[in-house]
Amino acid sequence: MSGSVRALLLLLALDSVAPERVPGREGGNVLFIMADDLRPVLGCYGDSLVKSPNIDQLASKSQVFLNAYAQQAVCAPSRTSMLTSRRPDTTRLYDFNSYWRVHAGNYSTMPQYFKSKGYFTMSVGKIFHPGVPSNYTDDYPYSWSVPAYHPPSNLYENEKMCKGKDKQLHANLLCAVNVTEQPGGTLPDIESADEAVRLLRSRANSSAPFFLAVGFHKPHIPYRIPQEYLSLYPIEKMSLAPDPDVPKRLPPVAYAPWTDLRWREDISALNVSFPYGPIPKDFQLGIRQHYYAAVSYVDRQVGRLLSALDELGLADSTQVVFLSDHGWSLGEHGEWAKYSNFDVVTRVPVIFYVPGVTSHPDSSGMSTFPFIDVFDNAEFSFTNHKEIKRMVELVDIFPTVSALAGLRVPKPCMGISLQEELCTEGDNLANTFRHRERGEVAEAIAFSQYPRPADTPQRNSDLPSLEDIKIMGYSLRCCDYRYTLWLGFNPVTFEANETDVHAGELYMLASDPGQDNNIYNESEHSLIIRKMASLPHTVTLQTRLKLQLLYLTAGMKTQ
Repeated sequence: MSGSVRALLLLLALDSVAPERVPGREGGNVLFIMADDLRPVLGCYGDSLVKSPNIDQLASKSQVFLNAYAQQAVCAPSRTSMLTSRRPDTTRLYDFNSYWRVHAGNYSTMPQYFKSKGYFTMSVGKIFHPGVPSNYTDDYPYSWSVPAYHPPSNLYENEKMCKGKDKQLHANLLCAVNVTEQPGGTLPDIESADEAVRLLRSRANSSAPFFLAVGFHKPHIPYRIPQEYLSLYPIEKMSLAPDPDVPKRLPPVAYAPWTDLRWREDISALNVSFPYGPIPKDFQLGIRQHYYAAVSYVDRQVGRLLSALDELGLADSTQVVFLSDHGWSLGEHGEWAKYSNFDVVTRVPVIFYVPGVTSHPDSSGMSTFPFIDVFDNAEFSFTNHKEIKRMVELVDIFPTVSALAGLRVPKPCMGISLQEELCTEGDNLANTFRHRERGEVAEAIAFSQYPRPADTPQRNSDLPSLEDIKIMGYSLRCCDYRYTLWLGFNPVTFEANETDVHAGELYMLASDPGQDNNIYNESEHSLIIRKMASLPHTVTLQTRLKLQLLYLTAGMKTQ
């Protein structure tokens, strides 16, 4: 089937559910690329400092979702939620200590679904969170046709690999290295890119379509990256976060005390007081420099994958998805971690390349994704093919990728559906590829949540174990506001008590895009709770939060 005919059929199907079938090659391959802890620090998202030419080139031929949000800003819960299209209250995974198939329900995953439809599914690097959350197998054999690949050099990631000023090796946060001096002369993401390219070559001439998921470890801490990437970001050109102080009206329960940075040797040597003590400004600049350098390092690996796809003649038959599991705070609100509900940690890049839909083959024979070397010192300028401003969520990924591959989209779940193996708690966004967006979709809302063990920052506040969770922060993000309620939570029944409000946050984004001025009014909210007491118990928490926000903000924009 020609690329033009395939594209036409796909466009006709985007507004409806595709018939269930086992696809041949015309069903299209999927290259699913994940970064770790990557906020939208990319040129295609408007960051003027970062150098990300390969991802920007992908975006120039893709649909870019500008407002995509994770359901919980920590690795295992977010990845499990996205890959099953179930929210954390359904997977019942808020920490790293359980496997959803045993702990909650035998939910099908996106790669499992593709595998059941005839796809050869493969995992490289970090897709599922390794260990207990994926049964120490990355959910093999359910999700993958072959065992998942993990780069051998990742074993050294948290070891003493960083050469300090004393010429000794340390376990530091800032860990730019000479790669030739590292074990095996390599680093994890380089190994993952190597393996992914090898797998692409092995599947290039197969009659069966493939689903290849490639998870890069950076820019996750520690910043063990090739040292040459620091030269792209001279320290004198780095700046501090625009809001580096803890907001005065931030409830203590909302603060993430970044404990996983504090044990690193270079951070520990600073003797920063717990929980709010600021990191010295010169060290803050160094953290931001290393984060940006890590992004450029990942961009290079993405470029290697895309150019290989091109060279193998697969670019016109492979859907490419690029995203992250959640973001990362670089000093905003005095935080240096994920573990909260703010935009800087919940907002993620989501980019979809769909051949024949977001881009058409070049009749001149030009490459679709020529590799761009960021060290060539050339200036690159790309314009996103299409941008979507409405709020979307990572639980939307599973149904959307399925629809764009021509598969039947899993049916919507009915509430928290613990017994349903295959359904989605997200939305199918396939129709956004056909229609032009007309302004922001005001009613579109993204939900996130984060658990806490206490009302004030504790040593385990960032990542409490299930049995220690006492409070759950449920957060709603729409185009005008971010609204968060911190509610009492029972870790045995997995239920939140809507009448047990520990704190609230409300930010008006037009005047406060950084979410620094909390205008939540406790007395007004108490009145609303009384008004809503008559609502049926069947009304979901998400719906109740929406109604509360409408009451709280009625007339606010006019004022």
